[in-house]
Amino acid sequence: MAEFNNVHSVAEMPEGDDAKRSFHHRMFLEPQEKKRSMKALVVKQAKKTCSCTPAKVKDYVFSFFPVLQWLPKYKLREYLLGDIMSGVIVGVLLVPQSIAYSLLAGQEPIYGLYTSFFASIIYFIFGTSRHISVGIFGVICLMVGQVVDREIQRAGYDLGPAALSVLTDNAAYVNTTISPVNQTSQKLLCDKSCYAITVGATMTFIAGVYQVAMGFFQVGFVSVYLSDSLLSGFVTGASFTIVTSQAKYLLGLDIPRSSGIGSLIATWINIFRNIHKTNICDLITSFLCFLVLIPTKELNEHFKSRLKAPIPVELVVIVAATLASHFGKLKETYGSSVAGHIPTGFLPPRPPDWNLIPNVALDAIPIAIIGFAITVSLSEMFAKKHGYSVKANQEMYAIGFCNIIPSFFHCFITSAALAKTLVKESTGCRTQMSGMVTSLVILLVLLVIAPLFYSLQKCVLAVITIVNLRGALRKFKDLPKMWHLSRVDTVIWLVTMAASALISTEIGLLVGVCFSMLCVIFRTQRPEAPLLGWVAESETYESLSAYKNLQTKPGIVVFRFEAPLYYINKECFKSTLYKQTGVNPVWVKAAKKKAAKRMLREKEVDSGGNQTSISMDFVSEPLGFHTIVIDCCAVQFLDTAGIRTLKEVCKDYREIDVQVLLAQCNPSVRSSLIRGEFFKEGEDHLLFHSVHQAVDFALGAQGHSGTNASK
Repeated sequence: MAEFNNVHSVAEMPEGDDAKRSFHHRMFLEPQEKKRSMKALVVKQAKKTCSCTPAKVKDYVFSFFPVLQWLPKYKLREYLLGDIMSGVIVGVLLVPQSIAYSLLAGQEPIYGLYTSFFASIIYFIFGTSRHISVGIFGVICLMVGQVVDREIQRAGYDLGPAALSVLTDNAAYVNTTISPVNQTSQKLLCDKSCYAITVGATMTFIAGVYQVAMGFFQVGFVSVYLSDSLLSGFVTGASFTIVTSQAKYLLGLDIPRSSGIGSLIATWINIFRNIHKTNICDLITSFLCFLVLIPTKELNEHFKSRLKAPIPVELVVIVAATLASHFGKLKETYGSSVAGHIPTGFLPPRPPDWNLIPNVALDAIPIAIIGFAITVSLSEMFAKKHGYSVKANQEMYAIGFCNIIPSFFHCFITSAALAKTLVKESTGCRTQMSGMVTSLVILLVLLVIAPLFYSLQKCVLAVITIVNLRGALRKFKDLPKMWHLSRVDTVIWLVTMAASALISTEIGLLVGVCFSMLCVIFRTQRPEAPLLGWVAESETYESLSAYKNLQTKPGIVVFRFEAPLYYINKECFKSTLYKQTGVNPVWVKAAKKKAAKRMLREKEVDSGGNQTSISMDFVSEPLGFHTIVIDCCAVQFLDTAGIRTLKEVCKDYREIDVQVLLAQCNPSVRSSLIRGEFFKEGEDHLLFHSVHQAVDFALGAQGHSGTNASK
């Protein structure tokens, strides 16, 4: 049995007040027995996992399909009206956004409607959040579109018509291992739009598999590395890329989409090179749409507490623009780019292209992580606000299946979206039934209304996409407040935003994660390490640099290190301790040795002179304190380097007659000290449960030694 004492045994008890001060009751702490048999733990976990009882099967089924839990308890009179109203309003808003974001993902408009339809139904079955709206999210659509464009270029679909003709005519004579020729020769079987959704669906399937796997292996902790400031900076940086990708539609330019590192700068260079080809009709239409959308959106936000439902201005703009384009014959007269034919109904299911998986598997990783991080954070935020609980693990399953199942129905990647979730909450949503109502609204469009959008100009869709980025771009207004709250978070936001915009979205996310982790390391590398003073008439010790009117005990220095002690900051610990105490024991020992040598030399010249006595006085010069108490309350852990550093510090100070006491060590630190053989028989290194106990002991021990010396 291990024993932990917070004092050592005193061989000779002092008398009087010193006895009261130095005597402490011995404390015995018996550690809990730990089962260290890995085999026993594995067997126990296996039995628990593999056991199968009717009750366990029922619990598993109900937890995997939350709809079976809440739907039988659905209060029709209380919930139905709010769910119908919010579902219809979100559906009306989602229709134009689904069509607009399809352009961002490099897809035909119909596929955006498919994606929103299936995502709403599947989340209705698997989701645990009552309020979040799962569907198309702009940043993820951008990342999908970049991969789609890259694969289309690899396959040769972006070659000019003449080149396509030559490649097709000579396909039989060219080596069949050349990818562009193979894909081009099959153009009659799958055209560019068909290949684009094949790439998008394949990546959607892989991202969904990743998300379900993360839920199965319970690795949702990955999302903790995506802090709020990092995600906000990433979304804002990606918003600049989205605006850039949509700018060509505003101007009616037919230029290729740039991808890869520095695509934002390359795109703007390409735009300015072709600015003279601007389609005036598209430019005027874009300007008019901005004039309508932005003020109306602002009014919606300003009067959202008074409005029962937001004004569906996007739908109004789409209907008006479609009618103007159709009756004004803008495509035929001015060459405006339009959405084109949008079929009704559903295409037959089709599996992903397994041959494309090696090409897109790596690209799907950041998309999967961002998708589930945003979904889980939004679901937990709204659950906390409305007083119910969600299961983060089940949310990963839900968003994973929202990608896996729709990938067989010509859909691309989805996640929760904040803007639509806020609308859903503010319009009376009570349960997941609202999502089913939204899917019915989209189904009506798919079956009846979709072909009517044939003449809709693409510049209108681009305007809708850009206007919906206002929230992300407004984050710049919050920078002063963010800087006041946390400068580190502000720098993380700026670095992630700049990297996401100027380099690429994927690399920007990676840069943000690495930079935020480096910030954590740097903050532990040079932490705060103040001297502490005593709060009168209490047992509390606080920082002398932070508070006034604190007292210090004579001959005792109390030092607090506010970080784990490990290999990165061990030198900082030593240097800060030496600086705060004003005594570097290594230098003191060196000075004593030098003085001793000098004294010996002087003895040879003059055996009893004044200089010898001066040297002796220098050697025995007092330091001003006899004890250092290290407050370890903020030291979460020690590694081998940290243990070695504490040993060195204690040894060095002991050699100049200064004792070092440790106080408020947590069990992990105590265990590390014991395993590292920090305590050796005959040494007076003591552990105390509080700084006050350590200081009392030091005062008592010093008083006892002073009494013995006087005797």
